[in-house]
Amino acid sequence: MSANVAVVIGAKGGAGATTLCVDAISRLSKNADVALVDGDLVARRAIAVLLDKVRALDGARTTPNIASIEDGRMTIVELTATFDGGFTIKPPDVLALAEDLVARKSVVVVDAPQPFAAAVRPFVSLGRRFILVVEPSVLGLTSARVAQLEFERFGIAKERLDVVVVTRDPRNALPRGRVESALGTKVSVEIPPSADRRYERALEAFAELCATPSPFTESLRLSPSSQAPVGDRRLGPRRPPDQKVVPLVAAPKEGASNGKPTRMAIPVTHKFDALKTEIHEELAKRVDPTKMTRATNEQAKVAELRSQVGEIVSELLHGHRDIGSAEEAARLKLEIVDEAIGLGPLEDLLREPDISEIMVNGPQNIFIERNGRIERTAKEFTSDKHLRATIERIIAPLGRRLDEAQPMVDARLPDGSRVNAIIEPLSLNGATMTIRRFGTRRMTSADLITLGAAAPEILDFLRAAVEARLNIIVAGGTGSGKTTFLNVLSSYLPVHERIVTIEDAAELSLDQDHVVRLEARPPNIQGAGEIRIRDLVRNALRMRPDRIIVGECRGGEALDMLQAMNTGHDGSLTTIHANSPRDALSRLETLVLMAGFDLPVRAIREQVAGAVDMILQLTRMRDGTRKLTSVCEVVGLEGDVVTTQEIARYDQRGVDKDNKVRGSFIFTGVQPMCLGKFQEYGITYDVRGLSELERVASW
Repeated sequence: MSANVAVVIGAKGGAGATTLCVDAISRLSKNADVALVDGDLVARRAIAVLLDKVRALDGARTTPNIASIEDGRMTIVELTATFDGGFTIKPPDVLALAEDLVARKSVVVVDAPQPFAAAVRPFVSLGRRFILVVEPSVLGLTSARVAQLEFERFGIAKERLDVVVVTRDPRNALPRGRVESALGTKVSVEIPPSADRRYERALEAFAELCATPSPFTESLRLSPSSQAPVGDRRLGPRRPPDQKVVPLVAAPKEGASNGKPTRMAIPVTHKFDALKTEIHEELAKRVDPTKMTRATNEQAKVAELRSQVGEIVSELLHGHRDIGSAEEAARLKLEIVDEAIGLGPLEDLLREPDISEIMVNGPQNIFIERNGRIERTAKEFTSDKHLRATIERIIAPLGRRLDEAQPMVDARLPDGSRVNAIIEPLSLNGATMTIRRFGTRRMTSADLITLGAAAPEILDFLRAAVEARLNIIVAGGTGSGKTTFLNVLSSYLPVHERIVTIEDAAELSLDQDHVVRLEARPPNIQGAGEIRIRDLVRNALRMRPDRIIVGECRGGEALDMLQAMNTGHDGSLTTIHANSPRDALSRLETLVLMAGFDLPVRAIREQVAGAVDMILQLTRMRDGTRKLTSVCEVVGLEGDVVTTQEIARYDQRGVDKDNKVRGSFIFTGVQPMCLGKFQEYGITYDVRGLSELERVASW
């Protein structure tokens, strides 16, 4: 018996490929011996969940990353239970499993990821039918075209692909002719909505498609210079017992080796890639992989774990002839340890205190911001999968997820650095990650003065404003230092008050003892369980707070924040994206309308005028420095206009010979209306301190 191997991939997340695989194999198992392989590393055990076999597969796991159970005439195989596990699976083990299933079964259906991971490539090499599941929408067709290109990299022309269209909502579906024209190939099967009477017949047609080989017999190829002979489905001969194979960690690259057909191996692109792979495999045997996965979020154990892993790596590197010097050995050891328990090539960058931003634009393009300037680094990830694994290592302990259903995520590192990641199809460069660093030491008001970001006279005035429970909004553009400045303002909060902080991804770091930190939660894989910032703001009102600090207002929570400020919770702090104090007021009105209530504009402005006391504008200057450019007080409402008065500002006067911004902080001469509130709260402040600043010419 020789099974027909059908490799099924979904062009985009949610296209329905996994559900079709389960349905097809369930139908075929009634009359034949079949196997269903879950090789989609990013689908979070979807097949185990759909078949209700999670516990059974966990109990049958023969290796950390391969499980197989029998269910009547159907064999269910799960290649990995975790995303990270896909990087430690050994292709020879998968190839042995694939050849065994082909020998025993009549049909093997593989739910594969796109792009192909190393774990499923042995099945791809044995494939006799390749099925692309497409959603008939513009985004679905775009994703399908990308998938076609991925298949072509493996020598599978689009003519060899069977396109299956799954329609959920016929009202928004593109016609069949549009799909065929866009993809340049015929549609093999159309799956209508489940309520359609043709649905069952379409499922039978899909099952029959999986059970029969493709009429095309063109062999797969690894690259133009390394093509397998026609009819050889395994892409090359078996390797001799003494030949070492480098496990696949990236897609096959052009120009492979010596012209002979090679099995599932990649060319070594860096000097020590093969050695690194061997050592990582040995580490997986000696150290619990779950410890290495959690290492970045358990800082108390990091030193101990690094020491343990470092000793093993030193032992494995000892006496290796390819290593030329002790310096090279030390560097190689550091890279291996960083990849095993850290963030790989980013670890070196995270050790440099003067780097404020790390921007990863795909695996080979890593940029940093240093002293306000962006520069490219020589660092790179080995593949997109390596980058995805690093992102998973960051977000998994936080309960966040990143997949086709939710391709954007916000997270944080243990040191408080903010992380944002976005993947395809939203990111055309592949996985993209941005890390906003806040440094190992919290910035203080003295640091702001040293850096020239603010004047001591202004900071003294803001200290009194915070102590007098003024409601303050910190406004500014992206990267202008809003969160850093909010942290400095929070240092002025009295230690005896109860403070509740609310953030999307926790970044604030307060020194006070009585602090309750709340963090929003994204929806789970079923789309349920989301807790928004505005939900937390409403809940915080029941927690007896003295102060409420919202990391950033960017939605309907602005209305709840204004309500809190207007109902006895004075002294609240928040940030908002805006280019000027006047823009901040306008944006605040827009955010209130996003709450979903049809409020009159005047009512909103009355709320704003009664709630907000002060707006602090931060600006990132052309030389990369950040400065407090305006201290603006909200004084009331005149007609339908919220009126303000500027108390102090930064006056720029060109640049010097080093292209650094020149200027000074000036006092406008306006008497702050909040001085009465200072006296009411017994705050000691001498307004003559502001007059120590340079004054505007008109004053």
